[in-house]
Amino acid sequence: MLPRQSDQNIVKKQERYQEEDFKKIIRSMGLKITDQRLVIISCLHEADPKFSERHITAQELYERVAKKDTKIGFATVYRFLRDLADKHIVTEVRMGGQPSRYELSTIGHHDHLTCTKCGKICEFENKKIENLQIQVAEYFGFKLTHHILELYGVCPSCQAAAD
Repeated sequence: MLPRQSDQNIVKKQERYQEEDFKKIIRSMGLKITDQRLVIISCLHEADPKFSERHITAQELYERVAKKDTKIGFATVYRFLRDLADKHIVTEVRMGGQPSRYELSTIGHHDHLTCTKCGKICEFENKKIENLQIQVAEYFGFKLTHHILELYGVCPSCQAAAD
């Protein structure tokens, strides 16, 4: 078993968006608000344990969307997902040779810890890590615009199953 983190700086959070927030996001991208885009972005936001909570593949997102509107094709879902990722509205989490997973970016920044056995993704924030990343960027003369920190390991459940 991994020791439990007692550091009070680590926070796991999940924000909830409303339809009006989705409309603002689409407008901010310079796109027309359509029913298709609203369905796609709301499906991306929905938490579902079957889909590793909010971190889903493009295929899983398409399956979610298809349950709500069978007229929306995979190409439409994927194209809009890529547009969202390009604008940093969606975060893409990559794990080796597995398909990328996506999540609607939260208002506050967070990082990821991913199990390499089962694919479980834990979100966390840590002020010490954030400060260190800023220090590293400054040391090399960079001005940070954005970043993604992804840590990989084996979760407690998978460790217990291996014992």
